Amino acid sequence: MDLNGCHAAITGGAGGLGAAVARHVAAAGGHVAILDLDEARGAALANELGGTFHALDVTDAGACAEVLGTVAQGGRLDLMVNCAGIAPGAKTVGKSGAHDPGLFVKTVAINLTGTFNCASAAAALMAAQDGRGPDGERGVIVNTASVAAYEGQVGQVAYAASKGGVAGMTLPMARDLAGLGIRVVAVAPGLFLTPMLEGLPQEVQDSLGAQVPYPSRLGHPQEFASLVGHIAANPMLNGEVIRLDGAIRMAPR
Repeated sequence: MDLNGCHAAITGGAGGLGAAVARHVAAAGGHVAILDLDEARGAALANELGGTFHALDVTDAGACAEVLGTVAQGGRLDLMVNCAGIAPGAKTVGKSGAHDPGLFVKTVAINLTGTFNCASAAAALMAAQDGRGPDGERGVIVNTASVAAYEGQVGQVAYAASKGGVAGMTLPMARDLAGLGIRVVAVAPGLFLTPMLEGLPQEVQDSLGAQVPYPSRLGHPQEFASLVGHIAANPMLNGEVIRLDGAIRMAPR
C-alpha cells in the first residue's frame, strides 16, 4: 500500500502513538481521520493535518461501524490503525482487597473489544471496495498490542490480559480476511515516550530507558509510526505480532 493518497482511520489518534501515526501518514500524502474521545486535541490535530476528527467510544460497536462508514463515505478506507487504549495499575489482590472487576472489564472492553470492534467494522468496509496493486489488496489493519502481552508486570493483570487478546487474535483475523485481500498485523511496543510516561519525572524516565538493552532509552512515537508505515507498504507482512522494544524483556516489577 502506498501511503500517498491512502485513506486512514486512527483510533486514539489525538495523542501519543496514534497522533504520531496520523502525522506520519499525512506527511506521506495520506488522508487521515482521527477517532478519539478527546475532541479538543483530536480536532486541533485533524485541522493541522488537513484531516477529519470523529468522536468515538470504541467500546460501542454500533458507533464504530457508523463512524467508519462516515469516514469511508464517498471514498475508501485503506488503512485502519487501532491505538486507543488505557493502562491501569492494579494487583489481583491489593491493599483494598480483590482487583476491581469493573476496572478489569473496562480495560478489556477498551483495549481488546474496542480493537476488535473497529477492526471488524473496517474489514467489512474494505471487503466491499476494489482491490489495488498486483495482489489485489483491499486494506490493511494494524492493531496495537504490548510487550505486556508476554511479560506483564506486577499490577498489569488487566492490561496484560487485554493486550494478550490483541496479540492472540492477530493470526486468526489475518486468516479470516486473507481471501478478501486484507492484511492484519499487530505491533507490540515496549517502553515508549507517550503522554503517560512524559508525565513522570525525568529521572524516572531515564531509569526506565536504561532498562532497554539497545538503544538504552524510551522509544519515540515516530518510531512506532514508521513501523506502521512499513507494515502498510510491505505486502508480505501479515498475521504477525511485531515487538518494537529495543530487545527489552520486562522484569516482574
